[in-house]
Amino acid sequence: MLVISYNLRKHRAISELAALDERYQPDVICLQECDTGALAEEVGRLRLAHSTTGNRLGLAMYFNPERLEPRAMRAFALKKSLHDRILRPAHERLLGARMVDLAHGRRELIVASFHAAPLTALNSLRRHQIRSALGELQFLGPGLPTLMVGDYNYPVFKENLADKVQEAGYELTLSDSRTYTRYKFFRGHYDFATSAGFEMRRVQTLPRGSSDHLPILVDAEYAGLPLADDIDVVI
Repeated sequence: MLVISYNLRKHRAISELAALDERYQPDVICLQECDTGALAEEVGRLRLAHSTTGNRLGLAMYFNPERLEPRAMRAFALKKSLHDRILRPAHERLLGARMVDLAHGRRELIVASFHAAPLTALNSLRRHQIRSALGELQFLGPGLPTLMVGDYNYPVFKENLADKVQEAGYELTLSDSRTYTRYKFFRGHYDFATSAGFEMRRVQTLPRGSSDHLPILVDAEYAGLPLADDIDVVI
């Protein structure tokens, strides 16, 4: 299962999706900060599954219909930061999809795009959002393999976050290099993957485009299944 997560920086990097699809052949692309009213129904091999509606710059998900079949889609509002309440940049910060994997005996799974509160908020609020997001996804598909990717806005004290996520029964995986480079002070890992029921083979930071975030490519297999031969991803 190959999943790309990309914060488009206020929709600026939308034109890069087709090239990402052609080069990396993902099964899912999860987006943050996209103009949900200006999304194409199809990008390369991929089809638009769903997008948020509570705010113009929101979340979206594209999927490969030859591999996956959506069963249920839902957007979730999470606890708001002061920034959200005053400037109202976002309402729904989680987009979850319950899907059927046509390549693995119609096995069901959960894939989600997540965008945490901005850096003006406290890490404690973002931890609350992450915990709530994982809980909502459990209601969407109790006990199913779950993969939540996105912009966690969590550049420091990641070890503490990883411990909290593990206590909840999930694994937090960072990419192999930093994913945000625009401002020297804020450079670091912002875009993560949280999973349960998956073996995380690799999480790679892809080359920078026109966004201030770099996309990440998550390579995961269902836990308990034999891993396929390693495939090098050309960057």
